[in-house]
Amino acid sequence: MTMIIVFIFLLGLVIGSFLNVLVDRLPKGESVIKGKSYCDNCKKNLKWYDLIPLLSFTSLKGKCRYCSSLLSLYYPIVELATGLIFVATALFFLNNFELIVTLIYYLFIMSSLIVIFFADLKYGIIPDKIVFPSIVVSFIYLFFILNSLFLIHLFSALGACLFFLSLFLVTRGKGMGFGDVKFSFLMGLILGFPNVIVSLYIAFLTGAIVGCILIIWRKKRVFGTAIPFGPFLVLGCLTAIFFGDFLTQIFLRVLH
Repeated sequence: MTMIIVFIFLLGLVIGSFLNVLVDRLPKGESVIKGKSYCDNCKKNLKWYDLIPLLSFTSLKGKCRYCSSLLSLYYPIVELATGLIFVATALFFLNNFELIVTLIYYLFIMSSLIVIFFADLKYGIIPDKIVFPSIVVSFIYLFFILNSLFLIHLFSALGACLFFLSLFLVTRGKGMGFGDVKFSFLMGLILGFPNVIVSLYIAFLTGAIVGCILIIWRKKRVFGTAIPFGPFLVLGCLTAIFFGDFLTQIFLRVLH
């Protein structure tokens, strides 16, 4: 079992390195297949030994090998986060290991959520090239694996999407981006009811808390852009995936 967990963690590190490419290139409209990785400062193409997850960043002390400029910390953070989330996902779905497709599906979803989190955090964009394929994969998974819950998840997706669409229309796109509207549909497909409600509650709660803190600090912008809501939606989605049933029981007890 230990060997499996170690393998999944290492797999997460490798995939995390690729997710870094998606985070950087998709918002810019660049190809993720063509072109080698390069230093953002000197534009020098990186060698394979510059791209070893975590190890290259550590051995280079967080600096470019060619121009010595500081590398962004989010590169190792994405890689480490992916490895840890992959392990958490494997442990959480341990009882469903006989249904390997379930584990593969959720590892795919976790990868998509990580890209959405960091792409929106850094560029203020939730890439359609991540959201739409994830929607398609979720449809396929629900239809063939969770067929009895298909309609519940579908209506949850439509309900979440309509809710965010109404916010988008009322605020005329200033309070809610259309990328959030599309992402909310994906969240509904992944979570179903009532977990989608839990995820939205967590997202709005954490968003409000962080927003208040940044306002107090008089810092309303992150990475040069207005505070994005996508990362909070991702946090809400992750929380609902792992703890949704537990939190729902707590909410119901409070209501009673």
